[in-house]
Amino acid sequence: MNDFQAIADRVEIQALQAEFTDAVMMRDRARLSKLFTPDGVLRMPDIPVEFIGIEQIRVGGEKLQEQWDFFVQNTHPGVIEINGDTASGRAYMHETVRLKNGFQGINYAIYHDRYRRTAEGWRFAERVYEIRYLDTSPLTGSAPGAAQARPPFTDPTPADRLERAAAALAEHGFTVEVLDDAAAARTRVHELIPAGASVFTGTSETLRLSGLDEDINTGDRYRSIRTRALSMDQPTEADHLRRLTATPDVVVGSVAAVTETGSLVIASGTGSRLPGCVGGAGRAIWVVGAQKVVPDLPTALRRVQEHALPLEDARTRAADEQPSAVNQLLVLNAPARLTPGTVLLLREAVGL
Repeated sequence: MNDFQAIADRVEIQALQAEFTDAVMMRDRARLSKLFTPDGVLRMPDIPVEFIGIEQIRVGGEKLQEQWDFFVQNTHPGVIEINGDTASGRAYMHETVRLKNGFQGINYAIYHDRYRRTAEGWRFAERVYEIRYLDTSPLTGSAPGAAQARPPFTDPTPADRLERAAAALAEHGFTVEVLDDAAAARTRVHELIPAGASVFTGTSETLRLSGLDEDINTGDRYRSIRTRALSMDQPTEADHLRRLTATPDVVVGSVAAVTETGSLVIASGTGSRLPGCVGGAGRAIWVVGAQKVVPDLPTALRRVQEHALPLEDARTRAADEQPSAVNQLLVLNAPARLTPGTVLLLREAVGL
């Protein structure tokens, strides 16, 4: 084989590597699969997956692709060794990824390749993916225009995402029930709280709109901590007030966001309801509208700042002529050991 042929082979193999990345970025799995020989193999032990043959590579790749929020891949050519109609080589990868389940980060990896000359040109006989470095720190960037493409935080989440959040919460130790609407939640809360229990409700549009705030804080079915606290003198009874609000039998409220990865995010201006949620109360119950389900924690924090806070600020200014603020932010990845937590996820949007 003359030098010109060797150069031509190297150029074609590097073009093959580049087309692989182009097909990945364009989400064209049919084109990507045809870059392999009919018996070609794509192995990713660190994920782990293995696809054999063009059809498996196409179908398996499409399933992986469905998990992406976004994915950016860069290829840097490595060594190529040609031996007649076969060759071996490596390609070095730099990738940025965020999945719909909240996993995110950057990695540096190597594709260990075997190539074969075919009638259509050089094709992959085998690609084996090896991760050499992985950083799962939260990503702070986004694609230009992504903000305009995001669904508003007022839209009810689709059923599959709601179920995914429910499953993740249950896996983390929360008791989770998916209910149709606020009326169903109102009935269920009364079933969960025994008559005569001391109950502290956080300030919540969800509770107000569902009727739970009125149910709990008026009448004589429960001992309302909020009603009692409003009648106390804060300067002289501050210590008793602190103990009272921190240790009710039941704390009932909502959250600013719940993630599909199984976390609850609670924002507070005064912090009064937080002690009950993290171990002070005998039980915690959260009623959560479907619009509050988000993919991950970064999106949850964005929902707090960009959506919930402005609405709550407008409410408090109208009601009390006072601004609102996120002075405390609680992230629950599991219920407190001494405070079992129940999440009532609704299929309808309700609250902020």
